[in-house]
Amino acid sequence: MTLHLYFARRFLTVFLGTFLTFAAMLGLIDMLEQIRSFDMADIGFVEVLRLTLLNLPAGLARILPLITILASVILFLNLARTSELVISRAAGRSALWSLTAPVAVAAILGVLAVAGLNPIVAATSKQYEVLANRFNPQTASVLSLSQGALWLRQGGADGQTVIRASDSSLDGTELKSVTFLGFDPDGSPAYRIEADRAHLADGAWQLTGVKEWRFDDSIANPEREAVRTDKMVLESDLTVDRIRDSFGTPSSIPIWDLPRFIRQLEDSGFSARSHRVWFQMELSLPVLLAAMVMVGAGFTMRHVRFGHSGVMVLLALMMGFGVYFIRNFAQVLGDRGQIPVELAAWSPPVAAVLLSLGLLLHLEDG
Repeated sequence: MTLHLYFARRFLTVFLGTFLTFAAMLGLIDMLEQIRSFDMADIGFVEVLRLTLLNLPAGLARILPLITILASVILFLNLARTSELVISRAAGRSALWSLTAPVAVAAILGVLAVAGLNPIVAATSKQYEVLANRFNPQTASVLSLSQGALWLRQGGADGQTVIRASDSSLDGTELKSVTFLGFDPDGSPAYRIEADRAHLADGAWQLTGVKEWRFDDSIANPEREAVRTDKMVLESDLTVDRIRDSFGTPSSIPIWDLPRFIRQLEDSGFSARSHRVWFQMELSLPVLLAAMVMVGAGFTMRHVRFGHSGVMVLLALMMGFGVYFIRNFAQVLGDRGQIPVELAAWSPPVAAVLLSLGLLLHLEDG
């Protein structure tokens, strides 16, 4: 048990050092990107620093598997140089038995990342978007979901229009039981339109089964003056791409709230496949981090007297980056429906565990 605790402490120390190093590097790079993206005449250095700190957790979460593979390589190279692994083998402990503590620590770190870092990333990403939109209002979202209803927002020189629909097509261009609430530029209500259906064409909504209320000062009773018509065309600045992009990324939703959001999305008629893929990939993160440790160990646990340490480190990093790339590629395939959700999320880390386990058995205990 003492030896396991020693290896676990060594791995945790190396991991935290690597994590902080990458945090500093990403912070500097992102700060330069924020300075380039925004006009320094509009925002000061304090706001740039705040944007950087808010955007940093998302960047670290994306490269967490790469940090793990680097920490694993550094740890086992140090243990090999100091002959601690040789001593461990001489004491009767196999390579796989010595590897259990770092693998367990990596899996625990993965659980903490899913349970703790994921909500932090979601919260900071939202705050970053709010602060960034303050300096670039054109990037504001046009869509939201609430209690099974779909809400859209469009605007122009004549004012804003809020759209509510009880149901919609997968791309948001076909709405059912829809209500349009129009506002003047000064924010006062201008009209209300209810329609059975609304179809988004080029630059306009095509409405059927329409009832319109006007709220002009000259109209004493809007209900009495309401107009019914079979069809109506209402100008719009929305496009299919804007509606789709307004969903944002699944990472902006805490994993604890993601199942409920998926249900709301599907109840509103939208496809939640990308969110389901993301949810499963987050759940598989502990397995992926454990696999990264095993990949690093498979190439670097042997003693340095065998030589070719540089080549083995390069192979470990290449395999780790390969697993990371294949996982991202599987996510794309899962988002597009080319492969099942569970296969997209779980097959890369499970395959990495099995391959690295086979390599360890062959090189160390074979």
